[in-house]
Amino acid sequence: METKSIMIVGVGGQGSLLASRILGNVLLQQGFAVKVSEVHGMSQRGGSVVTYVKYGDEVCSPVIEKGEADVIISFELLEAARWASYLKKGGKIVTSTQTLDPMPVITGTATYPEDIVGNLMKMDIDVTAVDALSLAEKAGTAKASNVVLMGVVSKKMDFDESIWQEALNQCVPQKFIEINRAAFELGRSAD
Repeated sequence: METKSIMIVGVGGQGSLLASRILGNVLLQQGFAVKVSEVHGMSQRGGSVVTYVKYGDEVCSPVIEKGEADVIISFELLEAARWASYLKKGGKIVTSTQTLDPMPVITGTATYPEDIVGNLMKMDIDVTAVDALSLAEKAGTAKASNVVLMGVVSKKMDFDESIWQEALNQCVPQKFIEINRAAFELGRSAD
């Protein structure tokens, strides 16, 4: 199998580390060679963060260059736009509709772009946009929006749901498992 590349992008504190662990666990259960990068960016200060996940028969490096990503999973709309150039032709974006103002918007030196999803679609990108934050709140905590997005992604990958459930069991602390299971199911039902 040729190597596949997935980028998980967002803003510090949105749970990209847990999402990459869940995804990596699912891929390992399927017998793939998997490389997951460290989180890059200002993760503890609300800055842009990115995690690379590569899988296939053999993976030499987790780094994804521009034009190589098969999928971008974005926890925030502007981050989806920021990293779109990393998609290969025919790539897909799964994004939350959540918006978080970056510092230039907060200070008034810039405005938050309008109609990001529409503009990405005009670039002939397959975009799935889900209100992951509202679904996570429905599950019991806004912090589970990352797991909502994993639920959405799980419907787009050809792996049995039981494998995803096992990954949740292995990656999510037991005291949070029920909320995260609910968030995952809401994500699976969203698309």
